[in-house]
Amino acid sequence: MKLVESKVVNLREIHETAIVHPNAKIGRNVIVGPYAIIGENVEIGDNCVIGPQVVIDGWTIIGSGNRFYHGATIGGEPQDLKFKGEKSFLFIGDNNVFRENVTINRGTEGGGGETRIGSNNLFMAYSHVAHDCQVGNHIVLGNCTALAGHIIIEDRVQVSGLSGVHQFCKIGKMAFVGAHTKIAKDVPPFVLVDGNPAKVFGINVVGLRRNGTEPEVRDEIKRAYRILYRSNLTIEQAIERMDQELQSSPEIDHLIRFLRNAERGILR
Repeated sequence: MKLVESKVVNLREIHETAIVHPNAKIGRNVIVGPYAIIGENVEIGDNCVIGPQVVIDGWTIIGSGNRFYHGATIGGEPQDLKFKGEKSFLFIGDNNVFRENVTINRGTEGGGGETRIGSNNLFMAYSHVAHDCQVGNHIVLGNCTALAGHIIIEDRVQVSGLSGVHQFCKIGKMAFVGAHTKIAKDVPPFVLVDGNPAKVFGINVVGLRRNGTEPEVRDEIKRAYRILYRSNLTIEQAIERMDQELQSSPEIDHLIRFLRNAERGILR
């Protein structure tokens, strides 16, 4: 009788120097590098790579295919004086890249108790996402970019290096923020923003093209920009005129909805 050698399938690869709490939930094909620390209430999905000296702590739930580079600190306590140690969460989607020394904080009771990161994002080295932020999908945060608390970043936004965003601000879909920019008001979708103080310089035409926006929709967005920024109208007057004159589309409807809900006012 021929003996068949049994094979042990290695479902994960954890370095001998890593510290992984026995209650942490680790998915299949996860790599945990040297001196990494995984806390008790952490859940990590399949096919993630946890680099050397990465710390993942708190009530942090991570999807599949994420990569964390050296020194990233994920799910740490909020840097908020109102935080009193309450249970709060960080949720991360799939296929994100967190480069060296990125920091992502959990939520606070005052912000709904959770920070959320979508999928397919790139967080460059030393970028920071504070408590209660809501970050969408296909976003790039440049090196040393800092998001204060309670910020909303919509899909396909790019924020260049060394920029800072004030708490409670919103940055709209497909906006582009230049380097060294200080954001203290909401940034409408589809625009280019740069400077300190920040100013709007036009439409993010390159981003619209790269993301497959149809030419006729791009033309309507340009018309919306002229109404909003070149017609000397108040926000309310500009919205009314857009409603009357522009062809409806998901992009235009989203822009108008964003303007109506801009609690901090918009950059103009």
